[in-house]
Amino acid sequence: MLRRSLLTMPLALAAQQRKSLKITGLETDLTINPPRKPNYDALQALGLHSGTVTLRIKTDAGITGWATSSFGAVEGGPKVLRAILEEEVKPLILNQDPAFPKKIRAELNRGLQYQGLTGITQFAIAATDIAIWDILGKHAGLPVWRMLGAYRDRMPVYSMCGWYYDNDDDLSQFKSQIETALSQGYRAIKIKTGRNSLADDERRIRVAQDLAGKDRRIMIDANQVFSRNEALRRGRIYQQMGIYWYEEPLPPNDMEGFAELTRELDIRIATGENLYTKYQFNDLIQRKGADIVQPDNRRAGGVTEWLEIAAIADAAGLSLASHGGGDVNMNMLCAIPNAIYMETGGPQSRMINGEVTAPETPGMSTERHP
Repeated sequence: MLRRSLLTMPLALAAQQRKSLKITGLETDLTINPPRKPNYDALQALGLHSGTVTLRIKTDAGITGWATSSFGAVEGGPKVLRAILEEEVKPLILNQDPAFPKKIRAELNRGLQYQGLTGITQFAIAATDIAIWDILGKHAGLPVWRMLGAYRDRMPVYSMCGWYYDNDDDLSQFKSQIETALSQGYRAIKIKTGRNSLADDERRIRVAQDLAGKDRRIMIDANQVFSRNEALRRGRIYQQMGIYWYEEPLPPNDMEGFAELTRELDIRIATGENLYTKYQFNDLIQRKGADIVQPDNRRAGGVTEWLEIAAIADAAGLSLASHGGGDVNMNMLCAIPNAIYMETGGPQSRMINGEVTAPETPGMSTERHP
């Protein structure tokens, strides 16, 4: 009798998983963080205004899919996102089967197209897609990276640690942040450039290189501030200094400018954190405007869209690195053959030899409780 029951357990589980699910509810929480001491890139201050929207999509099977969407510099953004999710997304996804994420994405695109499908509207679509994949992983009892067809079970990571800081003319805070990252085991770091003169950039790069040594990589990020001529002028210096990649030197809409930089410079050009959906990435890639594409999980459109962006980039022979870190990005990156890095920072409990291992929790590992 015991043997028969053990044999029937997998069949019962399979039968349960074949049963369709239904979305029965959508809930959100809003968190507004108190201002903290800001850090700066070449364009903006981060930390003065920040907040998070937590999304929960409920099903008739008792499974809840979770997602969060964060804002680091826009005071009213979380409230607007919450309104879009509650007032516009919720009616479109109720009673849908989460096993059809592409169908749900298409219906969200149709339902929200009047207000445009970029900007904060895409934040809402992306969060919805991530929460739906969390449901699917939990229903299957698998982490999403395994469900998607895994390519690897760990990712190389780099630390975004070299910000600009108030009262840091001697670069003591800059040095301290880099030293901390290196002590945490990172084998690659990224620093900000472009806020001041080229001579200041060179000084920051030399300090970072001296601290990192020859065996660690340095990336730089200019956060959209240069004209084409200035981006080219500085890029020639950066490549002479041995920088691994040159990130977002131009505004994201200047596709022709990125194509010019990619033609003229040997250093890898990386961009994409401010692009929305596969259509903008395809435009960049068709123009040969990047060597490394960098989707952001709020803007690029969630798991479903990321896989398509990655495939377009792979077909063009390009690499992919995430903008941002955490388990959501890890679940996607581990299923993308042309992925090379995840951006992150701080101590990593699962880091081994400069790589972070993939989560094994079923779903997206997005579930968060107070």
